[in-house]
Amino acid sequence: MKLPKETNPGRGVHGRWYDDACGTAFAMELIGERWSLLIIRELMFGPRRFSDLRASLPGVSAKVLTERLAGLSDAGVLIRRKLPPPVSAQVYELSEWGYAAEALIQELGRWAAMSAQHDPTLPLSPVSLMLSMRTMFNREKAHSIDTVIGFDIAEEQFSATLHDGTIRISRGEPGGADAVFRAPVAPVMAALLYAGVPVSQLENEAGLVIEGDRERALAYAEIFELPDKLA
Repeated sequence: MKLPKETNPGRGVHGRWYDDACGTAFAMELIGERWSLLIIRELMFGPRRFSDLRASLPGVSAKVLTERLAGLSDAGVLIRRKLPPPVSAQVYELSEWGYAAEALIQELGRWAAMSAQHDPTLPLSPVSLMLSMRTMFNREKAHSIDTVIGFDIAEEQFSATLHDGTIRISRGEPGGADAVFRAPVAPVMAALLYAGVPVSQLENEAGLVIEGDRERALAYAEIFELPDKLA
């Protein structure tokens, strides 16, 4: 029987912090640095430019963002590529393995929301809002609703399709949607979905606009709920 190899500081990422074979330890070595997991979150709906990521994560400095992107690229979580003309811009995109982290982000968010200290009214990005919908929707309530709802949140566009108790959300202009929610910032929409703020108040005071089939839009808003508090 061979004994485990002695610790080798130069062997790579796995073991650099904890010297522990557990997958959880390895995950923390990959994404445990500040901002890393939020960068992955912001890439969940497709490639983004450096400036897009800075805008979605205003608290991160250009230096730290550059370092985190390089680290995630070296680890194989994301790739860098250049868009073809006429755009010719460099973008960052998750690898297949990187996209697989969505389940982790969803369950971590669900677990954190069980704390009484969780405040759903704090600032959040449009991507974070849309991922929360994929995390917090109630399948039983959604089962009887077939609809396509568009979102224009802080000048970012998405479409959500409800069908047979499932939800599919993608980035892009909400063409052909039954209804469209428009809001200047994501917390306005979060206030409707999770904080119980009346839609009329958000329309009168926070800039929320509902276009198209209002009844379908409000029925959609009713299928989301935060988990019960456990702490």
